[in-house]
Order: sequence, then structure tokens, then C-alpha cells
Amino acid sequence: MARGGDHRLFDVVLDDTIGRSTPDIEHERAVAIFDLIEENRFEPVGHAGGPYRLKISLVDSKLVFAISTEDDGSVATHILSLTPFRRIVKDYFMICESYYEAIRSATPSRIEAIDMGRRGIHNEGSQTLMDRLQGKISIDFDTARRLFTLVCVLYWRG
Repeated sequence: MARGGDHRLFDVVLDDTIGRSTPDIEHERAVAIFDLIEENRFEPVGHAGGPYRLKISLVDSKLVFAISTEDDGSVATHILSLTPFRRIVKDYFMICESYYEAIRSATPSRIEAIDMGRRGIHNEGSQTLMDRLQGKISIDFDTARRLFTLVCVLYWRG
């Protein structure tokens, strides 16, 4: 798998400020972290190279990305308002509910249409995340998608 040198995440940690949830949600978080670590391109602007550990926390309803190197050297901390994501995440959860409901009873064409909408909203969230990180952290679109999935799972309360 192409990793783009050392510009990648080797670890993602959810701080205690995130809080713990049900076993199902904890599983979804673990899967999202696994997928993100498995394949990503993550390059803090102005830093020579990693790989990097990303510690995610919530402080005053803001998402905090604390980035360090393998030897725990501090690289940067970026704070993102969650406000630009609230509508997208809400829409994403609503369409996911429709999708799971449709799987049980809808026609294949209806399921496909809902799934296209779900992917479209996920792409919008991924692009918003890339835009918010511009000039701070360079990531590719696939990494943005995986990171946005993790942000969604942080919102998910079950």
C-alpha cells in the first residue's frame, strides 16, 4: 500500500474527554480508527515527516487534534469548531437511518438512490474537513473520508 513516505498516521487515540459509550459504538469507533490507520496520508504543514500519532479530544465543544511523532515529540495542536459539521452529521445520520430501513423493505433501485445520497453527504463532510484543515494538515480525500467517519462516530450516541 502506498503511504507517501512517513507522512501518515500510525496511531489514533481518543482522549478521555470523548467519553465511552455502548459496546456497539465503541466497536464502530475502533473500526473507524483501524480503517484510518490502515491507509492514510497525513502531513502537518511545515513538518519534516512522521509517522504521526493523532490524539483527538473535545474541549468546549471543539475538536482538538494533538499531533506528535512516534517518539512523542509534539508537532502541532489544531482546534476545529464542530459547528460546520453539525448539519452535515445530522443529515448523514438521518439518511443512514433511511438506508438501514430501506434495506429491510425497499426496492433495489430505492436502496441505491438512498445510498448515493448517503455517499454524497459523506463526501460533503469529507470536503468540509479538508477545507477546515487547509494550511494546517495536508490530507488526501480518502483520508478525509476516513477521518470524517471517525468524527461522525464521535457524535453517534446510539
